[in-house]
Amino acid sequence: MTTTATGTTLVIGATGTTGSRTVARLAAAGHRVRAAARRATVVAGAEPVVFDWYDPATHTAALDGADRVYLVPPVGDPDPAAVMLPFLRRARAAGVRRAVLLSSSAVPEGGPAVGQVHQVLPELFDEWAVLRPSWFMQNFTGPHPHAVSIREEGVIRTATGGGRVGFVDAEDIAAVAVRALTDERAPGTDLVLTGPEALGHDDIAAILTEVTGRPVVHQRLTREQLRDRLADHLPAEFAAILADLDRAIAEGAEDRVTDTVRRVTGRPPGSFRAFLEREVPGTG
Repeated sequence: MTTTATGTTLVIGATGTTGSRTVARLAAAGHRVRAAARRATVVAGAEPVVFDWYDPATHTAALDGADRVYLVPPVGDPDPAAVMLPFLRRARAAGVRRAVLLSSSAVPEGGPAVGQVHQVLPELFDEWAVLRPSWFMQNFTGPHPHAVSIREEGVIRTATGGGRVGFVDAEDIAAVAVRALTDERAPGTDLVLTGPEALGHDDIAAILTEVTGRPVVHQRLTREQLRDRLADHLPAEFAAILADLDRAIAEGAEDRVTDTVRRVTGRPPGSFRAFLEREVPGTG
């Protein structure tokens, strides 16, 4: 594939897990990039701009001169299409010709939440792609609840049972995003992204224990137990959705690996062990 992008790429969610890495990679490769977030954040080589999905007054400046956009949906909104589709129509009218949407391997085209945006995207843009990554390796580090319970209690709590997941490194997601945004031809399809192996949360706990030297165990909850725990700090509807996703994993919905990262970027995806050795201080 040939990379020929010469316009400006708007990255929405530029301070998030995949957005920040996408901005950094675009800027490092010499592309003009506008980093959009609710607070203007300085990223080397990028132009910061304030953007809020729920404040249309911020959309004009963000879109000014942009010809492609990386879309990270609003977090925790069960109906993101309500705010995303009006913005996408406005983006097309403003001259954006390519859109790359971050979705999830758990959400098919036409499915709930961002699946509704996925369904409409090809109708709005001739050049498009939908990234459907599996669950992030980064969920076990940083501020994610799994990471917090690992650090504070040495426990991962899920309702996934023995189900396996093709966990993927956000660096690999960003690498695919950059290619989807800048290659001469847009993928024009959805891309399911995984790491090189499918792992259960028992496996994750064992690798964490081995690599970090601190004991970590996987506590298996029922779907209802997880839902109730999540509802203590999340809206009830969203807590139920997340619990249902765990149950789907238990039933085998995420037990797969794909060759997409290698096919798009030309290199294999990183393993969970390699991720930990890179990210966790004192390892590697």
